[in-house]
Amino acid sequence: MQGAVGFVGLGVMGEPMCRNLARKCGRAVIGFDRVQAPLDRLAADGVQSAADLRALAAQCAVVLLSLPSAEALEVVCAGPEGLLATMRPGQVLVDMSTSPVALTRELAAAFEALNVRYADAPIARTRQAAEDGTLAIMVGADEALFAQLHPLLACMGTEITHCGTVGSGQVVKLLNNMVMMETVVAFSEALAIARRAGVDGALLFDAFTKSSADSFALRHHGMKAVLPDNFPERAFSAIYARKDLDYALALAGDTGVRAEGAKLADRLLAATIERGDGDRYWPVVSRVIDQAR
Repeated sequence: MQGAVGFVGLGVMGEPMCRNLARKCGRAVIGFDRVQAPLDRLAADGVQSAADLRALAAQCAVVLLSLPSAEALEVVCAGPEGLLATMRPGQVLVDMSTSPVALTRELAAAFEALNVRYADAPIARTRQAAEDGTLAIMVGADEALFAQLHPLLACMGTEITHCGTVGSGQVVKLLNNMVMMETVVAFSEALAIARRAGVDGALLFDAFTKSSADSFALRHHGMKAVLPDNFPERAFSAIYARKDLDYALALAGDTGVRAEGAKLADRLLAATIERGDGDRYWPVVSRVIDQAR
């Protein structure tokens, strides 16, 4: 797969992903975002700017998307000046956003009717991982397209999993986030109980790292955010976390699973947003669990 690579959506995760792509892929990279500032910063790495989606699509063999919501994805793809109206047969579109499974499969069918190949490749891990190029990427695509995309994805991630056909990447990503959020709720509950029972929280979490409660969520979200009550803005916010969880709950409904644990996490995230912490790093949900803080 030769030709320029387009990158649409240069936000918290998209900007460092695009930077790594430009530094490593050996191909021209053309970016587009409604905000000019990230394009100005990326120019130092050789990223060219497109005036609009039409101009970007005209120059690129493959277009990558990193968008904040299903609504943004629909506008970029199906809006009046969107990619459905501008991409050509033989081009490839890769959605690296976290998107609803049903919408992913609908858009894939619409693009494939135009002979534009479509893959979903949502990402996991932190902004630091995006900067370091060590993201986990979960891909839904046929075998041939996955093989073609792998070198590009490897510029941004170190753990690239082929999950199955289109939509499968979103299934795996949404369930990953669902489990992570439920786990952080459990750690937050344990921490609140321990403190009120006279046990130091740092001791509790350290003991967990040496026992069966150990996990990535504990060591990163629990020990680096929940324990020190450190929830910065410009990170993966409670608003975005609830958006992903709502997509997972929609998938649960479609498959007939009640997902009661996920529903609890959703209610707690809703309360977090209502109390004014929606823009903070999402483990701030622990403040709702321990109302005394």
